[in-house]
Amino acid sequence: MAKITKDKFKTEKTVFDTFTINNLRKLESEGFFDIESLIPLFMGKEANVFIGKGIHGEIIIKIYRLENCDFNGMYNYIKQDPRFHKISRKKREIIFAWTKREYKNLLKCREGKVKVPTVYTIKHNIIVMEMIGEPALKIKDSIPKNPLAFYKELIIQIKKMLKIGIIHGDLSKFNILNYNEKPVLIDFSQGMPKNSLRAKEYFERDLKNINNFFRKLGLKEESLKTLQDFIKK
Repeated sequence: MAKITKDKFKTEKTVFDTFTINNLRKLESEGFFDIESLIPLFMGKEANVFIGKGIHGEIIIKIYRLENCDFNGMYNYIKQDPRFHKISRKKREIIFAWTKREYKNLLKCREGKVKVPTVYTIKHNIIVMEMIGEPALKIKDSIPKNPLAFYKELIIQIKKMLKIGIIHGDLSKFNILNYNEKPVLIDFSQGMPKNSLRAKEYFERDLKNINNFFRKLGLKEESLKTLQDFIKK
């Protein structure tokens, strides 16, 4: 069994607690990746993301940290989701539910033909998923060459999510990838059913975030969708 090399990852020690290391080794034994070959991609607010290679080719490994997270904030979000209304305030239960929530949202989006990464497996606080591109950059770092065409395609993806009853809840320039000038949506841990408490509020925020971004790229007001456009259709 390959040993995990913490110094190589150059990341916080708390990501690699014994519990997480054991689960990484289980996933390694199932062929999803070789621990020694993992390459850090970035550190997010709640999770660290790595690139690996295994039975599905190059993949993304997202590890939710068991410490140093805003547990209260996560709990306040997830308790509004009817799928997790019985969740307790125990830290690990919150993290595991948060991870499972992203996994479930991605599965449902794939079923609804929304452009999101394919998820391969989940293990407590770890998600293994498809790597988009080499990897593809977020739109904040890879500005669409044709903002209007990109925006129209993004609206199509949002409508597909609404059709299957999902609100992203945290949509912005930070979690939309530019893959061959087409949007791919990521980071669904805050995604919720559209009948959730405050779902309308989060949807309005999603739309405001993306409209503000594309407005700065020169899109005219008449090109930007509003909440009323979605309500009518």
